[in-house]
Amino acid sequence: MATSNMPQIGQIVRVNRGRESGSYAVIIGVVDQRYVWIADGGKRKSDAPKKKNVIHLELLPAISSEVADSIMTTGRVTNGKLRFALTKYADHESAKAQEKGE
Repeated sequence: MATSNMPQIGQIVRVNRGRESGSYAVIIGVVDQRYVWIADGGKRKSDAPKKKNVIHLELLPAISSEVADSIMTTGRVTNGKLRFALTKYADHESAKAQEKGE
């Protein structure tokens, strides 16, 4: 697990522990080096994010600039933007898998 790099706002993560294990979410806030706030815009709305320990997440290399910009300028993000970022990431990953022939 990549815990050495610092989590960033707008970064897409895969949840590895807990009830939402296997699902994807976006970091919408960083508490400290250990904890972040995550939301997916669907079950987990941006106005009720989940506080997660970073060691229970897989930090993916993708960062959604739309989400990061929205949080930096207004201090919040819409659920639609979160869903859009996750859909865009999933589409990108499936396109990469098809190129590889998986």
